Amino acid sequence: MGSLAHRIFARHLSKGPIADDDFVQACREEIGNSNLNHKVGSLLKPSELAGVIEEVRQLYQRFSKLPGEGFDGSEVTIDHETTAGLKLVGVVDAIYKDGEGHRLVDWKTGGLGDAEEQLDFYAFLWALDREELPSLVEAVSVKTGERYSTVPSSGDVQQIAEDVSELARDMRHSWATSEELPKRGGPWCQYCPILDSCEEGQATEALLG
Repeated sequence: MGSLAHRIFARHLSKGPIADDDFVQACREEIGNSNLNHKVGSLLKPSELAGVIEEVRQLYQRFSKLPGEGFDGSEVTIDHETTAGLKLVGVVDAIYKDGEGHRLVDWKTGGLGDAEEQLDFYAFLWALDREELPSLVEAVSVKTGERYSTVPSSGDVQQIAEDVSELARDMRHSWATSEELPKRGGPWCQYCPILDSCEEGQATEALLG
């Protein structure tokens, strides 16, 4: 449900409001035009799809009331390949531009949860790619109206750089020794390239969706 809602939010930002009479068709198009078709088929029975679409409709009604001034892009991929051959990738739900710079926004379809690390990582990637800090990074729960925002600092970015380096070292050690790393499910699972083969990730996404 969460993945479909994000696709509908991006459609709204990029193409304009979705009329209520067109909403079901818009959802079906987004499912058919992305990898959601496989996910929906593996997680839902056909009879359950209508209920999911109605949940997404309720979220969209809340989302459509949010201000959209300064919108500069949706589902923006930011990537950077380090000198050590490590490619870092993040997908920001929406980017807005104003006189202060760029604001990076992550939409949540449930509660906010612990969004700080994810937002710090986006700020880190943005700084690597654009050679400047975003003016603001924030997470917004469309469902509850909760909002968390922070102005990233160079110290925040440096800490994330150290954390990412440590993670890369742990992964390379795991590959070299065949030692399995501990798995920790969370909202980040939906972006994982091996989600289709990870039972823990699929279960987490189903619970959080």
